[in-house]
Amino acid sequence: MDTLPDNWLALASLVLILGMKHGFDADHLATIDGLTRFNSRRNPGLARYCGTLFSLGHGAIVVAIALAVGTLADVWQVPEWFEWVGGLISIAFLTLLGAVNLRAVLAAAPGEMVRPAGIKGRFLGRLTEAGHPLLVAAVGALFALSFDTLSQAALFAFTATRHGGWEHALGLSLLFMLGMLITDGINGLWISRLIARADTVALVASRVMGLVVSAVSLLVAAFGAAKMLSPAVEAWSDGKELAFGFALVCIIAASFLLALRLARRPLPA
Repeated sequence: MDTLPDNWLALASLVLILGMKHGFDADHLATIDGLTRFNSRRNPGLARYCGTLFSLGHGAIVVAIALAVGTLADVWQVPEWFEWVGGLISIAFLTLLGAVNLRAVLAAAPGEMVRPAGIKGRFLGRLTEAGHPLLVAAVGALFALSFDTLSQAALFAFTATRHGGWEHALGLSLLFMLGMLITDGINGLWISRLIARADTVALVASRVMGLVVSAVSLLVAAFGAAKMLSPAVEAWSDGKELAFGFALVCIIAASFLLALRLARRPLPA
């Protein structure tokens, strides 16, 4: 779990970056991939907006939790164990997601496009085959009903109340949702682009993103574990949350743009 700064501008910037990072979560990518592929056959007009609709539904739950915490902040305190347990769960999920996505890249046949691998989507069954905008948003909302997402929303909402009332919590939750909208929206468009072409360039682009998602998941999990186990690492990283988050998003975005550039190259004659 990310430690949040007390400075309002730094806090707002970090929450926006956390939203962007959350949008790159392997579970998000895998589910948006499935929704986009399903609708590319049945409803091509909806397919390109699956990422945006997913993040809107997901963000709606985050906003609701943030408002509830912001309203009840005077009579309810976040338990001390809340952040620790949330961090532990995040580390476990990130490690698992990193491993399964690395396996997906290594196990893919030479002519097979690599699809992001997720965990939560497997429990939703046929709900991931949503063919209506409201149902796609509902899938995103269901994804938000997990301890790691809820604990993160509660933590930054409670931190926001130090600067004011529920309005500040609402503002941060909207920034978090904006970050997800940016990354998940672009991801949905990118996947629809890859589906439209299944040439060698698209295969390479899918492998680039698969490796990046795996590497980032494992790296963030390892760093989180190091902070929990080593007071020296935690002390060294204190105050650098914004810089770390920005650097991570830049790395992912650069890899994403590289993959996008590969996918946009003209087909060979």
